[in-house]
Amino acid sequence: MLIEKYTPNWVTQFNNIKLQLEAVLSGLECSIEHVGSTSVPHLDSKPIIDIDIVYQAKPDFEKIKQGLEKIGYYHNGNQGLEGREVFKRSGQLSNEVLDRIKHHLYVCPMDSKALERHLLSRDHLRKNEEARVKYQQMKYELAEQSNQDRKKYQELKELYVNDFIDSMIAAEKNAGTASHWQ
Repeated sequence: MLIEKYTPNWVTQFNNIKLQLEAVLSGLECSIEHVGSTSVPHLDSKPIIDIDIVYQAKPDFEKIKQGLEKIGYYHNGNQGLEGREVFKRSGQLSNEVLDRIKHHLYVCPMDSKALERHLLSRDHLRKNEEARVKYQQMKYELAEQSNQDRKKYQELKELYVNDFIDSMIAAEKNAGTASHWQ
């Protein structure tokens, strides 16, 4: 199955990856955020941990990039999304934690719209059960429509879920909890 039942193990997995990242990014001005569906308690999801490394000053990106390369990542560009740089495992260096846990790693400047989208939708789903249940149902329906095909699922999600995510972001901004992003 593409979508799996929620497990608190996803938080443990994030924390294990975070420890690896913190070790190599020590001394840099950045934060590491668990985003995406696995960061929302009780939300069923694809078992892939989404992580945003957030930096403030532009020169910090190169330092973060260098640190990530030291532990076996390579920079894969922004893949069409401004303000969100993608890093993938290179296969050149092995790391028991980073190679075992499926994850997506992004590096974003503090003022990134992609980061804002990740954080606001995560925060809204964490505190709004009705939105979480609706989103989960949408995910199951799309997984069914895609015949459990990951690529087809992602295409359908882009078509049908973005408006719902946009509405969550608007609700979060209107609630005033996101004054930092306005």
